[in-house]
Amino acid sequence: NKCDNKEQWIRITEGCPNNCPYCYEPKEYKIYPIPNIKRKQVKIMDMNLLCKPEAKNIIKELGKTSAQFELICGIDYRFMDQETADLLKQNRFKNIRLAWDWAFSKQKKIKQVIEMLLKSGYKNKDIMVFMICNWKIPYIENMLKLDLCKVWGVKVADCWYDNQISPDIKPIYWNIDQIKRFRKAARK
Repeated sequence: NKCDNKEQWIRITEGCPNNCPYCYEPKEYKIYPIPNIKRKQVKIMDMNLLCKPEAKNIIKELGKTSAQFELICGIDYRFMDQETADLLKQNRFKNIRLAWDWAFSKQKKIKQVIEMLLKSGYKNKDIMVFMICNWKIPYIENMLKLDLCKVWGVKVADCWYDNQISPDIKPIYWNIDQIKRFRKAARK
């Protein structure tokens, strides 16, 4: 729980059942008390909040404040349903990030979640798709995913494997030209 003059950053839960090979989140669940909300803009640092059975209640409790919330980590499509999409919108969650870390073949599932979010009242410009880059998902497959996001009218956030940050991204599974091309295309 930290604040500056504008924003507050909080963490309410820990743990994720997925055990993804590129992620450092532990499997063990922990739930912390919701801290006192002191700012109008609150960024929630939880990894995979929606996988917790308490997620809907946490969203509702946060909504009792007058703050706007932003989930910094991508939403796991496997835990999204229409009720949750509606709760996020009703309780002032903005700049929705949706994780599409796996294969292009998950496109129908990702599209379903985008449709749920749109039905709940979000606009295309409010939705961003996270993609892990420079990992075992091939460059060409991420480019296909990027093309679909363009068709769907949603933004893309390129998340670089091993917590790398531009401009210091080192080639691991992709080469440097692929890294540069993907970053440029994602920004476009």
